[in-house]
Amino acid sequence: MKAIALLSGGLDSTLAAKIIQDQGIEVVALHFTSPFCLCDKHSPKNIRLNSGCRNEAFEVSKNLGIELKVMNKGNEILEIIKKPKHGFGSNMNPCIDCRILMFKKAKVYMEEIGASFIFTGEVVGQRPMSQKKHIMSLIDKEAGLTGLVLRPLSAKLMPETLPEKDGWVKREKLLDITGRTRKPQIALAEGYNIKDYPCAAGGCLLTDPEFSKRLKDLLKFGELTQDEIRLLKIGRHFRFSEHTKLVVGRDEQENEQLLKLKQEGDCIIFPKEAKGPAGLLRGKVAEDYIAKSAGIIARYCDRIGVERVEILFSSDKESGEIEVEPMANEALKAIRI
Repeated sequence: MKAIALLSGGLDSTLAAKIIQDQGIEVVALHFTSPFCLCDKHSPKNIRLNSGCRNEAFEVSKNLGIELKVMNKGNEILEIIKKPKHGFGSNMNPCIDCRILMFKKAKVYMEEIGASFIFTGEVVGQRPMSQKKHIMSLIDKEAGLTGLVLRPLSAKLMPETLPEKDGWVKREKLLDITGRTRKPQIALAEGYNIKDYPCAAGGCLLTDPEFSKRLKDLLKFGELTQDEIRLLKIGRHFRFSEHTKLVVGRDEQENEQLLKLKQEGDCIIFPKEAKGPAGLLRGKVAEDYIAKSAGIIARYCDRIGVERVEILFSSDKESGEIEVEPMANEALKAIRI
């Protein structure tokens, strides 16, 4: 008997895998990645280009001695965000449609390797949009997996699945955890001697209000691509016009990332001597937008005793220097995304 674990790298999916393993079933882990993965240990204010739980999933699968398959949601998740069939959560999170996508891909993989069912670390009532019992049933049905998705941590609260009915899994050894409390999972982890679990639960940037505002802006004025999403993850964002925006780094690492993300037609703006951030101007690089960008860069520079700041700019077509006063806070707030 073989089963596929949807392994996020968090505590819940780790425990689910251990429970099924203990019933003598061969477990193969499947981990999904997307541009929006965010591990809990990363603050939304400190988002990096490569944040996510893939490394944790590798570590968990290694500790459990199970094979791991990594699969990307690819451009399919981008198409879902443009128009999700089941709508968004409180922000730009199309959780139900995202789960259906994952389950459909998991079903194909299940058939490829000859596995008999899929299981997850989901807990009834833990997430408000996708982890209600009737929603879970809907997801299973739309993915073509009715009766074939087992949720070991909450199985006793749900109808019996095929693995339980046919005796592949003993229902009495499954659990009835519900709600958002972490205490039962933490106690279970102690019982299994799982001490160094990476994060109690994974995360998604699409649930973050600040990131969602940027994403809405991109959907309104730009094209939803992998490159643009990478840019959304870093810096402070300012909208000048329908065709032009500025991204300003918040530290040295983000400054370096902006340089790496520069595309043809972009303009890089940075202080000549003062200590401060770099900025990436994307879109229509007009003279007045360069001046406005310079004022924003100057606002975030260390300018003790200096009223005006010398700012350098460089694009594919031109480069130069401009001396500006820092932009006033009210003007700054008016254009910040």
